[in-house]
Amino acid sequence: MSADRTTDQDRAVFWYGCNMTRHGELIRNSARLLEAVGVAAEPAGGPAYCCGSAKESSAQIAGGMGERTVEAFNATGTPQVITWCPSCHMNTQDIMAPVTAPEFTTQHLSEVLHARRGRLAPMLRQRIGLRVLVHKHQGFNARVPVNDIVPELLRMIPGLEVLEHDLRIPGHMCSALVGVPGAILATQSDQLAAITESGADAVVTIFHSCHREMASLERGRTLKVFNWVHLLAQAIGWDAADDYKTWRNASDPRAEIGQARIEAAGEVAFERLTEPELRRPATI
Repeated sequence: MSADRTTDQDRAVFWYGCNMTRHGELIRNSARLLEAVGVAAEPAGGPAYCCGSAKESSAQIAGGMGERTVEAFNATGTPQVITWCPSCHMNTQDIMAPVTAPEFTTQHLSEVLHARRGRLAPMLRQRIGLRVLVHKHQGFNARVPVNDIVPELLRMIPGLEVLEHDLRIPGHMCSALVGVPGAILATQSDQLAAITESGADAVVTIFHSCHREMASLERGRTLKVFNWVHLLAQAIGWDAADDYKTWRNASDPRAEIGQARIEAAGEVAFERLTEPELRRPATI
């Protein structure tokens, strides 16, 4: 779309948060999806655009981070911020906006694509012959009905059968359960049972922390794990390779990633933050 035809409704910031850097392909394909449906969205994320949830133990630090992020979005002059992360989305409304008045509205990525599904549907031409079950939480759905929106988007993909089950996991995404002893194990056990009961051969995650927890379920199973954006991208014919899942399930993640990429990301950061997560044994 040419600049002179772009309306305020078509302009936005795509805020992918500060905890998505392991999933570069999801960021790239999400941005491409927005462009494909006519939204000129400028990506923003990383530590400079944190909602403050990473520092919730210190109200002063978290508040300062949130204030800085709102001010940065206000300075862009765009009328809309499109979110990926449910924590960011909720913190904007609950914590950041009451302190620093936003000059923009917020919508989740799934809402924007669903509203423009008439433009998206004709692009979904590649057949994906799978029976899938969406991994659903109950917390965020009260704000944005992702448990309904994401399956509706997936049902536009030729050959993809989206199954139903009444399982709803507590919290807004799996990271909210990490601090509860045994919660992730119970979640995975319940999800596997739901997959068996529904007859699915793949599970589809909605959010990134869930995807990181579910990715290892492929080990020793015929089960496949996808994020919903992976499937939309694949149906269009884009590269939907899931690097994180490949690394998580590799016998040697370091060798799989390659030294050049590790050095580009930072050896110390990789050793301290990423490698322990990738080498963590599968929960179940």
